Amino acid sequence: MPKIVHCIRHGQSTFNAHFAETGCDPMHPDAPLTELGRRQAAERAAELRQHSYELVVTSPLTRAIQTTLGLFSDHPGAPPILVECLHRESLESSCDVGRAPALLAQDFPHLAFDHLAEVWWHNDGEPDERGFVCEPAAILTERVGRFREWLNTRPERFIAVIGHGTFFYHLTGRQLQNCEVATLEI
Repeated sequence: MPKIVHCIRHGQSTFNAHFAETGCDPMHPDAPLTELGRRQAAERAAELRQHSYELVVTSPLTRAIQTTLGLFSDHPGAPPILVECLHRESLESSCDVGRAPALLAQDFPHLAFDHLAEVWWHNDGEPDERGFVCEPAAILTERVGRFREWLNTRPERFIAVIGHGTFFYHLTGRQLQNCEVATLEI
């Protein structure tokens, strides 16, 4: 019996909105959702209520956590929510730079972040002119493989994963819109 994973891209972030309008990085580290992003999550939540998820896995980036809470805070099955950094976004822009676990815990005290490293986003190499280190394609490819294996080792059979466009493209082969769902069978 295959394992079913619903890959759900986060709602529109402040970075997404600004970049769509200008084509420029607005320098929004760990960008939060916009009002549209919150509405997108609320609208998608109604559809997801019909599914009996055994686990919800969210990226530690704020836009993913906010989307997760918008999608699952009132879910009838009340699936547990696990924060996992393995499926974080590929670091290419300011919004992909995360925040320390202690700061995340202040904003989201009902979630556990103590298992994350102080710097859990890609930071290995020389910073670019913007001050952060972009993730090489080979490292992203390896991380996607590790995440697929991590999912495969989980005991749950029906999992929702809230994450990011570039990562999900490499995992599923599909470019997802904000709050779009792709089904992955493992």
